[in-house]
Amino acid sequence: MRDLTLLPKAHLHVHLESTLRWTTLRELGEASGVPVPSRPEDGPPVFDGFRQFADHNTLIRTCLRRPEDFRRVAVEYCEDEAAQGTRYAEVTFTAASHGERLGDLGMPLEAVLDGLAEGRARFGIECRVILDHSRRRSVERAWRTVKLAESHDEVIAVGLAGDEAYPLAPFAEVLDAARDAGLHLVHHAGETCGPDSIRAAITVGRTERLGHGIRVLDDPDLVAEVRERGIPLEVCPSSNVTLGLAASLDAHPLPLLRDAGLRVTLNTDIPSTAGTSLAEEYARVRTAFGYDDAALAELSRTGVDASFAPAATKERIHRAIDAWLRPKPERPDAADQGVG
Repeated sequence: MRDLTLLPKAHLHVHLESTLRWTTLRELGEASGVPVPSRPEDGPPVFDGFRQFADHNTLIRTCLRRPEDFRRVAVEYCEDEAAQGTRYAEVTFTAASHGERLGDLGMPLEAVLDGLAEGRARFGIECRVILDHSRRRSVERAWRTVKLAESHDEVIAVGLAGDEAYPLAPFAEVLDAARDAGLHLVHHAGETCGPDSIRAAITVGRTERLGHGIRVLDDPDLVAEVRERGIPLEVCPSSNVTLGLAASLDAHPLPLLRDAGLRVTLNTDIPSTAGTSLAEEYARVRTAFGYDDAALAELSRTGVDASFAPAATKERIHRAIDAWLRPKPERPDAADQGVG
């Protein structure tokens, strides 16, 4: 079995706020006067529903206050991703929410983009940004999110996230404007709610990928539609277990999604909270489902193809995946080396 930290990967579904190292969170909390509990010793928590997770995530957001906080998180994100073999990432960031909270709409995003630029220079990882907006929040904030996205070339997409019990329809005009401005659209759907949420993301939201999308299996007709449209799924198994959406990794529907002919990509979503990394996610899938290196490479290729990366970047990563899969030459024996 090959080293999965060396498998070249694209990472398409990961929230920047949920990548903070615990040591960094403690230090930021101390600097801001926010008490941060010790890291759990018995593994990551399992939440009783999405709302409980959202409440937990508030702690992380509260610790992010200064430009140097956001910049540091972005640089460390690049360092950690590069160590996992990630060559290209589309990291999700809730910029407008932070900006409104801190009284400076543009500062958090600008600081993050500075950090990602430094991370690319230091660690060689190429990153783009997706700005998300909670369905629970106002349409007015969604407009501000789109305006922020339009102002920075490094921002390639916007999307709706958060509790799917809140409808997508009120944001239709905003999303149409984003699309007209040349931004990609990527929405969370089919994570906590079923087929109706996915259909709304496709028809109203014009989503180009499905953030999670695991509930597509609830409706065979929808499976066929998503397959025919070629819409990729951003699947995050460990996150789904942590949030109580799958009973265990072994029970996760990832193999069923692949068997249905759907385009499945592998991601972490909330790596620090779920106690995982992208390479670890690949390792867990290998163990849980018995996938060989060729199957894991195929998951990686699907992620590359489903990304919004430039064609040259995709081609470069595909060549690197080919090299990772290529058999290593056998070590010549002593006679072949003229020894003895």
